[in-house]
Amino acid sequence: MIPGGGQPNMQQLLQQAQKMQQDLAKAQEELAQTEVDGQAGGGLVQATVTGAGELRALRIDPEAVDPEDTETLADLIVAAVHAANENAQALQQQKLGPLAQGLGGGGIPGLPF
Repeated sequence: MIPGGGQPNMQQLLQQAQKMQQDLAKAQEELAQTEVDGQAGGGLVQATVTGAGELRALRIDPEAVDPEDTETLADLIVAAVHAANENAQALQQQKLGPLAQGLGGGGIPGLPF
């Protein structure tokens, strides 16, 4: 409903929707190019993911490698990737959250907001 009872300007609404689509596409591209890190074990294992959540790198300090205890190394890897993905989600919220609000607050499918 338009304040004052008038009809919405369809051309203006279409232009706003197109601009929001362009802004969203740009933000998604920036997320795909931006890398964030997560670490575990005091930095013994580090994971790098894109803002879109794609795993790009995994660094393991030789001190973390014990052939007799591969379970701990596996746990450190999982924790580092989890931390990196949490950072990627925070970046998504920062970049895409304001755009989702512009879409009526319904959020963006597949994203946690």
